[in-house]
Amino acid sequence: MSSNVAPPAIATPATGGISLDTSRLASKENLQAAGQKFEAIFTGMMLKSMRAAKLGDGLFDSKAGEQFRDMQDQKLAEQMAVHAPIGIGKAMTDFLGKAATAQAAQAADSEGTKP
Repeated sequence: MSSNVAPPAIATPATGGISLDTSRLASKENLQAAGQKFEAIFTGMMLKSMRAAKLGDGLFDSKAGEQFRDMQDQKLAEQMAVHAPIGIGKAMTDFLGKAATAQAAQAADSEGTKP
């Protein structure tokens, strides 16, 4: 017995699957948390790049040691983002905050001009 039911068509928006919901930008706490997470990811990538630039293999290097060092670097990056940020997260937070304010003002203006 075969089913003649076709799978539902999935409509992909022109944004490539990126959410257009900007309601999360209204909360300053959400923006700050996003900024910290972004800074942690950026710092982690920077640490990983610095570790990859080694000149030779160590005598006692192993996969387990590398995995532990990667986990340690991830935690270090998270702590650096909270306690000693480099500023890229704040810059992103400020940019998104300004964009959300401008978008809200534009929406209010367009609603106010309608008859």
